[in-house]
Amino acid sequence: MVKKIKIYKNFNIKNKDKNSIILIGNFDGLHAGHQKLFKQAKKFKKKLNLKLGVITFDPIPKMFFDKKIKNYRISNFDQKVSYFEKFNVDFLINKNFNKTFSKVTCSKFIENILYKSLNVKYIFVSNNFRFGYKREGNVSLLKSYQKKYKYKLVNPKPLIIKNKVISSTLIRKLIQNGELNSANKILKRNWSIEGTVEKGRMMGKKIGFPTCNIDIKNYILAKTGVYAVKAKVKTSRKFYKGIANLGYRPTFNQKKLLLEVNLFNFSGNLYNKKLSVEFLKFIRGEKKFNGVDDLRNQIKKDLLIAKKVK
Repeated sequence: MVKKIKIYKNFNIKNKDKNSIILIGNFDGLHAGHQKLFKQAKKFKKKLNLKLGVITFDPIPKMFFDKKIKNYRISNFDQKVSYFEKFNVDFLINKNFNKTFSKVTCSKFIENILYKSLNVKYIFVSNNFRFGYKREGNVSLLKSYQKKYKYKLVNPKPLIIKNKVISSTLIRKLIQNGELNSANKILKRNWSIEGTVEKGRMMGKKIGFPTCNIDIKNYILAKTGVYAVKAKVKTSRKFYKGIANLGYRPTFNQKKLLLEVNLFNFSGNLYNKKLSVEFLKFIRGEKKFNGVDDLRNQIKKDLLIAKKVK
């Protein structure tokens, strides 16, 4: 059974969680590069018999500084916590990134937070880690303060696959371009969205393909179109294969972005239930059809493709 993480909203943590190993970053998506970092930290935890903690930020700083960015996240908070749990993380500090915190200088972050509040023993960060007011802090600065504040910095080399540094930025681009297979390989799992099923206009049901409607909130906007998926109610372990449309439904002149999921061999009411939808394959881009009959015929073709996807 996976151990539940203790979640803090600030740096006032219990004494038993001080003197620990700390990983710092957004860790959006917890991709293969992040996983490399977490695996190494997990080895340190076992060898040194220390607690393992994570500091992350909400909202992601980039979204805080640029309010125009709405669709950005690869994973939501609940997903992130479940990924951390798989790496035996003991506690998480999910710090609210606000105006006050954004003005904390890099030297004060090290002295007041990492040293005085947390008394960290080992710090793990990615190679491109930046922190503090105006992002003036970096890996070199963390290294220079090791002796003074009695911690050791562990900074593995970045993970490079096919001459590309693995990063959340790269994965966002792949998802936006519909390159789902490449994104899933780097994530080491299927990219997924979690959301609550909402009551819609029942357009799918009217044309013979009932769907679950999910608002994607601030998830990264994948390429609009049709996908082969598998989905489950979050509290269940049973997955159902299905087909999904992510887009604006131009045939019906809709303007709200929506994820519509049709599950194969499923019967039951899913309204207000939380669904986890895994994206398996991009089938085609979204297009406007001349009428409902043309749309219905295309959906039948899409279904044949989706049902063959493993």
